[in-house]
Amino acid sequence: MPNFAYKGRTSEGQSVSDVIEARSMDQALDELKRRDILPLSVEPTRRRPKGPQQDTAQWRKLFWPNITNDDLILFCRQMYSLTRSGIPLMRAVNGLADASQNKRLCEVLREVGRTLTSGNDLATSMARHPKVFNPLFIAMITMGETTGQLDLAFKQLIDHLELEKSTQRQIKQATRYPLFVVIAITVAMVVINFMVIPNFASVFQRLGQDLPIFTLILINTSDFMIEYGLMIGAAIVAAIIAWKRYVRTPGGQYFRDRLFLRLPLVGSIFRRIAMSRFTRPFAMMLDAGVPLLQALSISSKTVGNVFIGQRIEGMQNGIERGESILSTASASDMFNPLILQMISVGEETGNLSDLLRDVADFYDQEIEYELKTLSQSIEPILIVMMGGIVTILALGIFLPMWDLAAGAGGI
Repeated sequence: MPNFAYKGRTSEGQSVSDVIEARSMDQALDELKRRDILPLSVEPTRRRPKGPQQDTAQWRKLFWPNITNDDLILFCRQMYSLTRSGIPLMRAVNGLADASQNKRLCEVLREVGRTLTSGNDLATSMARHPKVFNPLFIAMITMGETTGQLDLAFKQLIDHLELEKSTQRQIKQATRYPLFVVIAITVAMVVINFMVIPNFASVFQRLGQDLPIFTLILINTSDFMIEYGLMIGAAIVAAIIAWKRYVRTPGGQYFRDRLFLRLPLVGSIFRRIAMSRFTRPFAMMLDAGVPLLQALSISSKTVGNVFIGQRIEGMQNGIERGESILSTASASDMFNPLILQMISVGEETGNLSDLLRDVADFYDQEIEYELKTLSQSIEPILIVMMGGIVTILALGIFLPMWDLAAGAGGI
């Protein structure tokens, strides 16, 4: 859509200048009139309208909270109530922008409102903020506006976002205890190597006796950590930075997501979460009337896993060649036989969306069960690890003391 740079005066006589987005010069003039701005000059430009990134100081943005799932759920609930009550769309968006407690979401909604006043629909206005509204969000809003059931689209988005929130909460609960134990072990090892072992080493060296193998391991490890600790820390930080930059590339994202699926204990959980994110939105879009190929294309971008997303795109290519959903799903090697059977029944009966919802429910139940048992699976590993560390420490420290006590007793 064309942009127009204008200079003018407000009703109070203040000079203003900005860029406005409009379909034509006449529409730009009408928009300035609506804003009570007397235009002095209006001309086409390649510059874009000022967004939240331009008209807000960068240092203030650093302190703005991120837009969370809770913020989007609250926004969808409010939009559902407002659109269901027949409140005009522009009024609803601008009202929520003024009432939002999240400054970042507030600015995004104000930008959406400005785009709406330029003649765009809601889906197009939201699509300008892909970091906030993902492709599934835009697809559902598009179908809601097309069918005149925008309130129903927001209701379906509420259900989807609440399921995502529930899954994220379960993941945090399942990983909280193992993460705490790993951090505690790491801190303990740092303290032992840098503070405890050096003191014992100086005592043992003054005794001048032969030391047991476990004591030598502790002393040599401590000496290595003290001498090369800064280099090791710098190498770890550099590796983390390099990894983060690598996974931002398409090849890095593909490698990372494929690696996650192969991790022991948690790989199957990642796979089920991704497939749940595919089947449920796919069913939602089919119910909303989104064409099959378009629904597959959008769903491939919502799974949160590039590797599985490419497999879903392969399903799309197979359907374009005239293959059935069952055959393409089987060729993707992403679904187990039970799920394939359910897809087959849904395709034959014409109730594919209902069967896909059942598949999504099945995946959600499996995810919930695996997350509940994840801590139980990790606990034995952590216990063995802690037991090994304690055993080495005990033998390394106390064996020389026992030898010393035995030698003193022999005297």
